[in-house]
Amino acid sequence: MATRAFAATAADKPLTPYSFDRRDPGPDDVLIDIKYCGVCHSDLHAARSESGRSTYPLVPGHEIAGLVKAVGSNVTRFKEGDRVGVGCMVDSCRECASCQEGVEQYCIPGFTGTYGGKDKKGGTSEAITQGGYSDHITVDQHFVLSIPDSLALDVAAPLLCAGITTYSPLKEWGVGPGSKVAVIGLGGLGHMAVKLAAAMGADVTVLSTSDRKKADAERMGAKHFLINSDKDAMKAAAEKFDLIINTVSATHEIASHIQLLARDGTMIMLGLTTEGLPVFALPLLWRRRRIAGSLIGGIRETQEMLDFCAEHGIACDIETIAPDQINDAYERMLKSDVRYRFVIDMEKLAA
Repeated sequence: MATRAFAATAADKPLTPYSFDRRDPGPDDVLIDIKYCGVCHSDLHAARSESGRSTYPLVPGHEIAGLVKAVGSNVTRFKEGDRVGVGCMVDSCRECASCQEGVEQYCIPGFTGTYGGKDKKGGTSEAITQGGYSDHITVDQHFVLSIPDSLALDVAAPLLCAGITTYSPLKEWGVGPGSKVAVIGLGGLGHMAVKLAAAMGADVTVLSTSDRKKADAERMGAKHFLINSDKDAMKAAAEKFDLIINTVSATHEIASHIQLLARDGTMIMLGLTTEGLPVFALPLLWRRRRIAGSLIGGIRETQEMLDFCAEHGIACDIETIAPDQINDAYERMLKSDVRYRFVIDMEKLAA
């Protein structure tokens, strides 16, 4: 099936228009007309092969929202015209303990990424999955999400990564009324962490390098704003937080932030940093603090997140762009010049 897209062809080249063939839907597949695709920082990492593992050509995009165009004969959950989404996964082994427990993101052999993964249904052993910077996609029904009617497709698209990446640790660490949560960085992930934690009833503080986003943080539900270079303010906030959601993807200092955790408090690392971040043992030992990681969420939890967002009127703050603006968007994203997620309008993909 002929597919139009924007793709990276090399780590040091801009994304350009690209055409390729999608597989036709099999018995368990859903064919989706993509209306919108969010732009995640990990798209940029992959397009520029910052891990050294990207295979080209590569069509990024794992925050996909659209309408069902066709379904396979075994598909019972979806029908033509349904509003659906696809996140970071399009397959997993379905057999390991993690998959059986509904946390497919921790699949032991490894889940199949929406782009850049080995496509089990691609017809050849060399087939690579291609993502949502394209006009349609074919996905196994198990990995397709229902987007509630009250969520517009454009603002729902980034929930499939930014939303679930922050929702999952908030749920796993039991955030609720009375919880004191700090969010480091008010970007694509951070602004969703603030909205979700506030909706769960937490007392939310944003930590940032300046106060330029203070008004936005308060609008999103933060009760407090802390500039992390203010030594007196940081000292006053010591041992205050039950949970710190760290969304920063660049190398940064975290040792002083550990002091903000209360006894048994946890810092959750969500940013894709590529260098080590030094910490000291004593502050961890002295208050039984923890540093942990969290990766997106399983399909069941992702649907729960979408339903939670619909119930509480939560959506991403977005800036909509045309596909041919993606290279400029990447450069702006590196400068944190977006509030707070770019979303590509795929209907503007040139013929």
